[in-house]
Amino acid sequence: MVSSSLHPQKKYEEYAYVLDFVQRGRSQVIKGREGPIVQAVGEDMLTLLEILAITGSDFDPGERIYIGKEGRAKIVSVLGKLTYEELTGDAKSELEPAVEQLVKNKEEKYVDIMNRLQPVTPRLHALELIPGIGKTFMHQLIRERERKPFTSFQDLQERTGLRDPAKLIAKRIVEEMAGGSRINIFVRR
Repeated sequence: MVSSSLHPQKKYEEYAYVLDFVQRGRSQVIKGREGPIVQAVGEDMLTLLEILAITGSDFDPGERIYIGKEGRAKIVSVLGKLTYEELTGDAKSELEPAVEQLVKNKEEKYVDIMNRLQPVTPRLHALELIPGIGKTFMHQLIRERERKPFTSFQDLQERTGLRDPAKLIAKRIVEEMAGGSRINIFVRR
């Protein structure tokens, strides 16, 4: 028998942020499937998801919903993954604010990533891939985090002068989701 530690269980999103809700929608993922359809972004793996909701449920853009395996309140099932192109216009316009909220809610995770990002090539550092961070900010970020790792977005902002890091990270994540980048630092391909 093979040990389960050699083959980790497939990880699923537990929570997602609503991007759009169509009361009488058609599935992009499962042809012929109709019903209350939610388009959302997963909290941990930043997966764009299509979700079948319980009839009569209501959702607000940006709402954090439980989509895990047990005890769902408003969800029938996760139908599958979506591409950026399959999102509705409303979902696309809600994506950046939802991702920004998600980044703020997972601040510790994203501050840790900012503390650990490394060069991707001899001439390009991963920090420079984040909008608003050029060579000057990159050098300042590296100097400051070597002196002492950042503890929060507030700490990062105060020590480097970088304005609204959560918004900048969210912009980068959306760019990666849309396929507008050759190198991904936040979203798995």
